[in-house]
Amino acid sequence: MSKLNINVRSFSYRKGIPEDKSGNGGGFVFDCRGILNPGRIDEYKTQTGRDEGVQKFLLEKTKMPQFLASIKEILDITVEDYIKRGFTNLEINFGCTGGQHRSVFAADSVGDYLKEKYSEAEVNIHHVVQEEKNWINEI
Repeated sequence: MSKLNINVRSFSYRKGIPEDKSGNGGGFVFDCRGILNPGRIDEYKTQTGRDEGVQKFLLEKTKMPQFLASIKEILDITVEDYIKRGFTNLEINFGCTGGQHRSVFAADSVGDYLKEKYSEAEVNIHHVVQEEKNWINEI
């Protein structure tokens, strides 16, 4: 039986929701724009969701922890079912205004959670906007 391949992406709504190239269509799209945007604060404008200051801001000054906890509950139901039924692909997308702060942090957080919890799945994390910029910002 093939492993479940889970693609987790961050993206900018300005550029549109990423296409599901698996041929299965669909998956999840979570809108991070309801979370206070650190990109509107001067000290975080040039940073990303992988920078410590942005992460601390999102964890301590926004509802990001509750947002992610709710998403993890929903994803656990789906991932467990997909593995049991032998599905081979799941798309999970996180969008925000620019694809730099909130969506990057959310995609990394959820991707890491899924990697740790579901070793029987293959989890790939992509940051659409940042990769287009040849971005290197290791966690």
